[in-house]
Amino acid sequence: MLLDRLLRPRPALGSGRALYARAVEQARAPGLYADLGAPDTVEGRFELYSLHVVLLLDRLRGHGEFATDVSQALFDTYVKGLDAALREMGVGDLAVGRKMRKLGEAFYGRGKSYEAAFTALPDTAPLEALLGRTVYADADTDPVPRLAAYVLGQRAMLADQALEPLLAGEVAWRAL
Repeated sequence: MLLDRLLRPRPALGSGRALYARAVEQARAPGLYADLGAPDTVEGRFELYSLHVVLLLDRLRGHGEFATDVSQALFDTYVKGLDAALREMGVGDLAVGRKMRKLGEAFYGRGKSYEAAFTALPDTAPLEALLGRTVYADADTDPVPRLAAYVLGQRAMLADQALEPLLAGEVAWRAL
């Protein structure tokens, strides 16, 4: 009985994994690249994966212990996904740790920057500046206002969703 309880997956872990899978799905939406001009590069995909995870973490913030557990599981799954992606790209075991530390720092910095940009709303200039220097760092920045509108639309869509389905790992993204 004790062993069953120890080996049984925690509900928050399953929810966090499901939310991560939905974030990855959305970050891979062809419209982000074709219509909004996000660069289809390793860096561009990292930025979009991170953006969608940040949006989910933002939505779950401040909703109690279970939401915190789901957020942690989402973040942990995101980190494992980055680790797996580095290994698939052929990064050697000795270099993975260094690269993961850099990616972790980048994600933490993005999270703080998105939080500050969201706090500045309705002024969209900080969000647009952030998207310009991250998602579009090495690309044409003309689509920045459209991506900012997409981000704000997704954030509003998440805010309108009931918390319970999100805590169960279900998320509905706004169509592009």
